[in-house]
Amino acid sequence: MNPTQQPALTAHYLANTHEVVNVSHELVNYNLFEQDAALREAVQREGAAWAQAELAAFGAHVGQADYLELGALANKHPPELDTHDRFGNRVDLVRFHPAYHQLMKTSIEHGLHSSPWTDPQPGAHVARAARTYMHTQVEAGHGCPITMTFAAVPSLRTTPALAAYWEPKITARVYDPRNVPDAQKAGVTIGMAMTEKQGGSDVRANTTQAYPVGQRGPGELYELVGHKFFVSAPMCDAFLVLAQTPAGLSCFLLPRWRTDGSKNPLQVLRLKRKMGNVSNASSETELRGAHAWMVGEEGRGVRTIIEMVSMTRYDCMIGSSAGQRAALSHALHHSSLRSAFGKVLNQQPLMQNVLADLALESEGSLALTMRLGRALDNRHDAHEDLLVRLGTAVGKYWICKRTPNHAYEAMECIGGSGVMEDSPFPRLLRESPVNAIWEGSGNVQCLDVLRAMQKTPAVVEAYFAEVAKARGANTQLDQYVRALQAEFKDLADLEYRARDVVDRMAIAIQAALLVQHAPAAVADGFCASRLAASGHHNVGALPRGVDCAAIIQRATPRATP
Repeated sequence: MNPTQQPALTAHYLANTHEVVNVSHELVNYNLFEQDAALREAVQREGAAWAQAELAAFGAHVGQADYLELGALANKHPPELDTHDRFGNRVDLVRFHPAYHQLMKTSIEHGLHSSPWTDPQPGAHVARAARTYMHTQVEAGHGCPITMTFAAVPSLRTTPALAAYWEPKITARVYDPRNVPDAQKAGVTIGMAMTEKQGGSDVRANTTQAYPVGQRGPGELYELVGHKFFVSAPMCDAFLVLAQTPAGLSCFLLPRWRTDGSKNPLQVLRLKRKMGNVSNASSETELRGAHAWMVGEEGRGVRTIIEMVSMTRYDCMIGSSAGQRAALSHALHHSSLRSAFGKVLNQQPLMQNVLADLALESEGSLALTMRLGRALDNRHDAHEDLLVRLGTAVGKYWICKRTPNHAYEAMECIGGSGVMEDSPFPRLLRESPVNAIWEGSGNVQCLDVLRAMQKTPAVVEAYFAEVAKARGANTQLDQYVRALQAEFKDLADLEYRARDVVDRMAIAIQAALLVQHAPAAVADGFCASRLAASGHHNVGALPRGVDCAAIIQRATPRATP
């Protein structure tokens, strides 16, 4: 060997330790609408076919690599609180990474916060749900102020004088994050401040007090004094707040600035350190005589704000369905590229069982979510209105409850790399329990189902009428529904059995929708696995005869490296 060759050979061996083969690549540069057959079909089926071109353009935009990166950046750099400026003035300013602001800007400019109110046409809620479903797959946390802004409108409309000023600003497609009075803004966002330490979901235990500045009653000005343990999105321009008056718990609209341009004393004590929903600021606050206007009737605060809560609960369904789709997409994408033991993962029978099971869960969640979107679009119809009342609680409970295990099982498809923080799965997993707990936990949703049944028995008739649309198409489903109907004939200890009953209600309506509308492989696979007497346990326990390959092919997105 020529001695002059030795350095070159050494460098060669040091630089080329291995070749990178048999690995996946990022799921980027794909159309979140065009490559989601279940979503496309649902949009068409539920009345928003007119929006398909717009939704396809939106899906292409948010699926680009540089846009998807915004979601990672907004969570890598969480919000920070400055209670005072450097001169000692109280500012209560939360600072966000630019990626968060870009996500907010996109949502607002595309009407995710307002389109059904500004353009109330058939399919408006369905089209908005589809856009929200896609954008949440990019990043979930910023959706909190978006959904609260969207959901505030029905509550404010109970007090026309307030709605006349605020609704145009709320629904404007203008994102203005400046920390200035609302009078200086064309567009505003709305938050919520209900929760207190001693009550949690039991808001009637709230102790915050409201004192009239002058006259009492709807639309009048009050001063609020108290402590709020959980204020979502403290940089919103105003908040719907619950506080006590002599007539009982009442609802108020509390802006961050007073009408004279001074800062309203809603003082942020700290930002919450959450395991998920990291990009979104949540806070603990003190109300030290903060000005607020009464919304709705005095003493009817829960009834007033429930108009907002029902819409945010629907958005929890959208968000968790989106989380399932995101996790499924990553698992399917990886499994289409990675080989083990001599065969591509998605060609291996046991992995096919797991992937198909995850896909069935995702499609069932989307089907119910979009069906309720159509019901929201048609609440003038008695059946649709009753379906919203019961179905939102059932769907919020079931879909949100199923999402954490779905995220974990999808992560397991990736293997050890899925646990790494540079994978999308830690964020998906940490986000997955949020919607199940916020806006009423699982038990609260089940109790709301019972409350709706007791207050308006017709909701049960509407539910079974909806499920009956699939009667005769699947023997297992018919038997399952008959057994479920028998549960309602025995009302003994129904509260104790509520989770089991609501579980079965959710499965039955999802199955009915899929039997009517999904391909046979999906509908048959869902019914065979979810309706069997033996029950459905761990993911990947689909019975024999399920066409896993067809289900996987239908659900798999195709990305450009």
